[in-house]
Amino acid sequence: MTQATATPKAARRRHDREIISLAVPAFGALVAEPLFLMVDSAIVGHLGTPQLAGLAIAAALLSTAVSVFVFLAYATTAAVARRVGAGDLPAAIRQGMDGIWLALLLGAAVVAIALPTAPWLVGLFGASDTATPYAVTYLRISSLGIPAMLVVLAATGVLRGLQNTRTPLYVAIAGFAANAALNVGLVYGAGLGIAGSAWGTVIAQCGMAAAYLVVVVRGARRHGASLRPDAAGIRASAQAGAPLLVRTLSLRGVLLIATAVAARLGDADVAAHQIILSLWSLTAFALDAIAIAGQAIIGRYLGAGDAEGARQVCRRMVQWGIASGVVLGALIVVARPVFVPLFTGDTTVQDTLLPALLVVALSQPICGVVFVLDGVLMGAGDGPYLAWAMLLTLAVFAPVALLIPTLGGGLTALWWAMTLMMTVRLVTLWGRSRSGRWIVTGATR
Repeated sequence: MTQATATPKAARRRHDREIISLAVPAFGALVAEPLFLMVDSAIVGHLGTPQLAGLAIAAALLSTAVSVFVFLAYATTAAVARRVGAGDLPAAIRQGMDGIWLALLLGAAVVAIALPTAPWLVGLFGASDTATPYAVTYLRISSLGIPAMLVVLAATGVLRGLQNTRTPLYVAIAGFAANAALNVGLVYGAGLGIAGSAWGTVIAQCGMAAAYLVVVVRGARRHGASLRPDAAGIRASAQAGAPLLVRTLSLRGVLLIATAVAARLGDADVAAHQIILSLWSLTAFALDAIAIAGQAIIGRYLGAGDAEGARQVCRRMVQWGIASGVVLGALIVVARPVFVPLFTGDTTVQDTLLPALLVVALSQPICGVVFVLDGVLMGAGDGPYLAWAMLLTLAVFAPVALLIPTLGGGLTALWWAMTLMMTVRLVTLWGRSRSGRWIVTGATR
């Protein structure tokens, strides 16, 4: 039975197999990434409180610097997948190399800024005199690994675009194991302290980047794609990524405002907010894995000129998003008596946490659809619309959230505002998906 004559049930099964084969390894790779910081925290924590405080500040700065450039993965995935769908593998890999060269250039620029400004950046957090030297040391050393981290993002996008999410999973697992071993050896074995932890992370990230480059270079040589930097291609990659950068910064703005509002509500509220935000981020990994599959699959269908196939996949992925959200919401409700005490024994924090947590559970189906449609539109290369939609969302969310302390609302009200934010995103993304304007076929958008 051909794709064109496949029954709806057969088509759904085919789409489900594709989604699962891409989303499951992607989820594993996504979960492995934050484990780097967990290992560093566990090892450095035994050195002393000032060292751990310094690590927390430096890690926050590093994660922000890297996450801002996540468009390197998203834009590269969409562009490469289109060319794969068009049957032009050399052009797909060439596009991926442009993204990797852009990552190297951006990484070098960030290092040039971070090294001399490290004390000033740490000072913005109001670090204590005892924690500041450790934060500066960790930040300066770890910033040397930023080019490698950005190469990992871009190369991950290349492989996702090539419909390969298994290799990123294997590299992430190997990187996590290497990071743990290097941290123990350098911090305690070599007696380097927090500097050893930073060097261990840099070496692990460079090893991951090297592994990715070996895979991509082999693919380039196999298909006769050039490895040399191409100014026009790098410029095109930057232009494709710019709207996604705006989207990411707007989303970061939402999260920063939410944390700032929680801090104004009181210590118990901000502590509870941090716990909920950690859980919300964990559920986001599961939903983002489906979105990553959407980026790769939608890009391939559009590149192949199959608009109807793209529509079918979009509909099926929305169903996946709803189902995943319902399951995650139910898990939050059922498991809350178990995991809440793991985070805090303070009854005041627990009492503040529980009603807000129910709001988070109720919002998960909305989140599921939002993440999926985000991935679909990214895969279609619809970055400008995503940027404007996220700016609109920020404009709606900010005044509502900032009014909560003034009106006497608590943490539950703040998470209702977060649900409003996700609902605005749902409306904008659903409207775009229904309009069909995102469907532009061909090797390039």
